[in-house]
Amino acid sequence: MNVLVTGGAGYLGSILVPALLDRGFTVAVVDNFMYGQDSLAAVCYHPHFSVVRGDVRSADTMRPLLKDADVIIPLAALVGAPLCDRDPLAATSTNKQAVIDMLGLISSNQRVIMPITNSGYGVGEAGRFCTEETPIRPVSLYGRDKVEVERTLLERHAAAISLRLATVFGMSPRMRLDLLVNDFTYRAYTDRFIVLFESRFKRNFLHVRDVARAFLHAIDNFDRMAGQIYNVGLSEANLSKLELCRQIQKHLPSFVIHESEIGRDPDMRDYIVSNDKIERTGYKPAFSLDDGIRELIKGFAMIRNTKYSNM
Repeated sequence: MNVLVTGGAGYLGSILVPALLDRGFTVAVVDNFMYGQDSLAAVCYHPHFSVVRGDVRSADTMRPLLKDADVIIPLAALVGAPLCDRDPLAATSTNKQAVIDMLGLISSNQRVIMPITNSGYGVGEAGRFCTEETPIRPVSLYGRDKVEVERTLLERHAAAISLRLATVFGMSPRMRLDLLVNDFTYRAYTDRFIVLFESRFKRNFLHVRDVARAFLHAIDNFDRMAGQIYNVGLSEANLSKLELCRQIQKHLPSFVIHESEIGRDPDMRDYIVSNDKIERTGYKPAFSLDDGIRELIKGFAMIRNTKYSNM
């Protein structure tokens, strides 16, 4: 089976691509390498791996790659609200229009497994879990574009699955420090303190290797999952920012947490998520939040600067 991964050298892709190769798939990656990363260097030896430096917004780049793909995983995106707000035209053309244009270049039997952020839930109701039927209320351009892509994809292409991913954490060859668990653990490890705004705001979390496992699960169970939306997260990790910091503090006891009543967090998301639907298909995360924090602490012995972000 031939799998095309756009943005395959990014934070998610550099974990997913080796996992796909280990499963025996032939994997093609297209990436613009905008961060100068060499995160797929370790798989260049593999005879079933190929890579193209290119822009997913270019039909000339994408057409020959799409022609041979049985499964398409569109990871290419400008990820996160700050980056998208800085260049909204590039964000929308990459995060939304490139995927919509791709739909015009593929056949009805080619399978698409699309990552969508669960940040589309925006601000949920206190104490009520967001399910796949919960109304979508994104609070950022990134969230709005992703929600529109999901709607268009499922309307136009029956052979598609949407995975609404929780906030991801953990070490990756193309590391990101701007993700919440990674960021807070880095601050605990290096600065030993943090000032929290809106410390009670909650969201769901998921290890990056469990994201890769979710895509493999969707490939393995495509026929019975196709045409549907699935929340994908760690069910025991619906945590507030304060609860997350206290969990990190168990591993780094010198970490000082200060809650501020002054100031606002520009990321106003606040919701808890039910992952029951995908769990009923047999998917279960393998990595706990504690696993990720321990992993990050080891990784931060090597990473001592802030070039690893999408900021």
